[in-house]
Amino acid sequence: VPQEVNDFSPNYNNTNHNNLSYNDMNYINPINHSGSEGKQEKTDMMDDVNAYIEIIKENIEYDHYMKYGDKQDRELYDELFEIICEVVCVKHRTVRIGGDESPYELVKAKYLKLNSSHLNYVIDRMKNTTTKIANIKAYMVTTLYNAPNTINHYYQQEVQHDMYGGGWHEKGIV
Repeated sequence: VPQEVNDFSPNYNNTNHNNLSYNDMNYINPINHSGSEGKQEKTDMMDDVNAYIEIIKENIEYDHYMKYGDKQDRELYDELFEIICEVVCVKHRTVRIGGDESPYELVKAKYLKLNSSHLNYVIDRMKNTTTKIANIKAYMVTTLYNAPNTINHYYQQEVQHDMYGGGWHEKGIV
């Protein structure tokens, strides 16, 4: 019998791999990571998450605020911290900001620049808001995103109002 007609199988499958008990230990299922590479990937991802959490804590002076802030403000601060961590650490294609989809990487970059002044500004504005907010989490995500762009203008407007718009008279200073 010639060697080229040795295999009578009509399909071109490698018959060594058709046995259901065959396991290729080098194969990593992309849906169910069961190999050592999948475990390493999860470990690397958790290391990244923990590194981001530490960066965020340092940027917003979390430990200092938790130690010295008053109880109500600490709770508000902690909620903002949790939102920041969630947005930064849970990767999405986009993040909804003010009803529009923004690229995740842009939102993440802005969130990683937030500092304690921004969080105090957001808390202060929330304490003075009398508007009914239907989706508080979406509102906070948007407010935190916009805080670095609005904080200076807000305080400048407050000074302008106080000095020239009658604010000092309203407060009984003059």
